[in-house]
Amino acid sequence: MKRIFKSIYDQFLRWLPENRFGDNVIALITFLRAHHRFPTNKLILNDVLYKIKTTDEIIDPLRVFVSDKEFVKIFVKAVVGEQFNVPTIKVLHSMEDVKNFTFPADCCIKPTHLCGEVVLRRENSPVDLEKINQWFKHSHYHVNREANYKTLKPKVIVEPLIFGSNNPNDYKILCYNGKPGLIQVDIDRYGDHARNYYDPAWNKMPFTLVSNSSREVSVEKPKNLDQMLTVACSLSSYFSLVRIDLYSNGEECFVGEITNCHGNAWERFTPKSAEPVASSMIFGTLKSI
Repeated sequence: MKRIFKSIYDQFLRWLPENRFGDNVIALITFLRAHHRFPTNKLILNDVLYKIKTTDEIIDPLRVFVSDKEFVKIFVKAVVGEQFNVPTIKVLHSMEDVKNFTFPADCCIKPTHLCGEVVLRRENSPVDLEKINQWFKHSHYHVNREANYKTLKPKVIVEPLIFGSNNPNDYKILCYNGKPGLIQVDIDRYGDHARNYYDPAWNKMPFTLVSNSSREVSVEKPKNLDQMLTVACSLSSYFSLVRIDLYSNGEECFVGEITNCHGNAWERFTPKSAEPVASSMIFGTLKSI
């Protein structure tokens, strides 16, 4: 019965038009399924994300521009400087470009128009060309109806491995009106993944968001945390709510990407009671928008 219901549900979603009306119907259904309630106009994290996603804010030209992993580097360079960009080795615009390119022995390969996809190459290991070919055929908009991805052109960007590692800690700083409020740290993301949350003073929070990991992980405060927060402040000041994703080794930090709709507005807190606490950290208060 579950399988039949899911098939009907998937068919219904595919039937909805690829326009703002269809996007918003799917956004509402997704929100209801995730949170078992209707979105409100309060300054609660997922509710504010829902509002961004279902209004023209998500298709603001700057939000669309920074959704592209090639173009976001132009924005970063203009606002905080080229030194905070991960160097670009090559941008490949087609599978023909990919097949004709000699990839470095160690590199990171990822699509500029998708989310969460990556190929990490170490010591001349084989490059998964079939996976990359699928990237060119894929649209993140069609999966989650995040409209900022709808017009992005498929490309692949090749970068060096940051700090010589294929799995550095990923620091995701949620900011509101240019002020950092909550830091998500993803540890060993491509291995035994764990996730911690901290306030800007690096106090560990007793909650998480959709992490399947139960292991306790201690993450040392980055020596350059002040620099990371300054970069996040500067970049986020051009938006309302936004997430600035950084890599750091304690001495240098690089911007990985800028995320407009954290978790697509459906990530659940554990425990559930933590949502207003985390929201108050980000927004300062739980008054109506």
